Amino acid sequence: MSRDMTQGNLAGILVRFSIPLVLSGMLQQLYAWADAFIVGNVEGERALAAIGATTALSNLFVMVITGITLGPALVSARLWGQGRREEIRGVLSSFVVVLGAAFVVIGLGGSAAVRPVLAAINTPELDQACQYLGIVLLGLPFVAVYNVYAAVLRGMGDSRAPLLAVLVASVVNVGLDLLLVAGFEMGVAGAAVATVAAQGMMMVFVILYAVYRTPLLRFRLGRGCVDLGKLREGLALGVPSAIQSSINSLGGVVLQDFMNGFGTQTVAAITTAYRVDTVLLLPIVNLSSGISTVAAQNMGAGRPDRARETLRVGNLIMAVTSLVLTGMVLLVGGPVIALFGVTEQAAAQGAEFFANIAGFYLIYGLAMSLRGFLEGLGDVLYSSLAGIGTLGLRIVLSYALAPWAGWRIIAWAEAVSWTVMLVLYWARYLTKGRRLTQDPAA
Repeated sequence: MSRDMTQGNLAGILVRFSIPLVLSGMLQQLYAWADAFIVGNVEGERALAAIGATTALSNLFVMVITGITLGPALVSARLWGQGRREEIRGVLSSFVVVLGAAFVVIGLGGSAAVRPVLAAINTPELDQACQYLGIVLLGLPFVAVYNVYAAVLRGMGDSRAPLLAVLVASVVNVGLDLLLVAGFEMGVAGAAVATVAAQGMMMVFVILYAVYRTPLLRFRLGRGCVDLGKLREGLALGVPSAIQSSINSLGGVVLQDFMNGFGTQTVAAITTAYRVDTVLLLPIVNLSSGISTVAAQNMGAGRPDRARETLRVGNLIMAVTSLVLTGMVLLVGGPVIALFGVTEQAAAQGAEFFANIAGFYLIYGLAMSLRGFLEGLGDVLYSSLAGIGTLGLRIVLSYALAPWAGWRIIAWAEAVSWTVMLVLYWARYLTKGRRLTQDPAA
């Protein structure tokens, strides 16, 4: 249900809006978890390493999609705050057509080119990894169209619809994983087919929801469904984020190559640890999205003072959330890794990874809070440049200090990059964000 977030208690608004986003993210991660958990326990650690080693490349495309769709989310939020709500339909139709078509081509091309790319980064279990990634990339058009709808709905204050779509997809994915991997013994190919089918169901559900529950978002394909003005406006906000996301993902490929050098056990341990870590950090990431959307709606409504108050309230919620997550990962991180069918040595290595990184969750949370606020103001380019810079620092530290620190530098370099990110975002807030959100009545 769409929601006006320019009125009412900010803490309640942020929590109510963010909780469905967190749950959606958790269920989306269930795709990867189900694949890894079932494949790891049915096929063994070698197949698990094959899936884990494709994560950086598949995330490259998914992160580009989510980066670009930040644009329509922010444009929709501003239009909603300004009361220009009929114009949101043009935002939706333009991005559905353009991104949907683009990722049909990208998905087919990427699927055909996986082997040389995976071979170039020394991927373990190459045949299985190629089989898995080649199928998964065919689902990119479904992911693109779903994310456009989800972004526009979020801009309108509706975070419930994407949750329902992901819930349906999660049930499909887990059911097909059990059937194809455990039942028909299709191995990594079965896991990949399950993922693509679930993504297709997710797209279909959110389209039907928009058609039947949100008349504002109904449109017909044909002449006039691409509004070049709205497309340019959305791309101006989304492209910097997409560039950052793609560079981050390419950096992830570089870091995956770096990690591969430590052997199959470390690949299985750390990639599985990152699966757990990604889920645990979802409340931070999605609260940042909530801050961005609420700030954008209030800036559109001409209430910069309330947008600034969103950051203050968001920081308090973020700090509490980050500390709770720190305790959780230290308590359950290692045992959860062990559930994925890895060896005892790999599980212990993953638990040590968490011990090294968990103390920096608070820093990461505050950095993401500031990032969401700046993006809500439309300051996407700076946010993207800061993210790219800290990724570069992380890569340099990883390679430079590996001879001294070994595989532990994977965690330590990431912790340092989070700290630098917080400093950069805070500096931007002091020099620009605070000025843009001064109370006009002051």
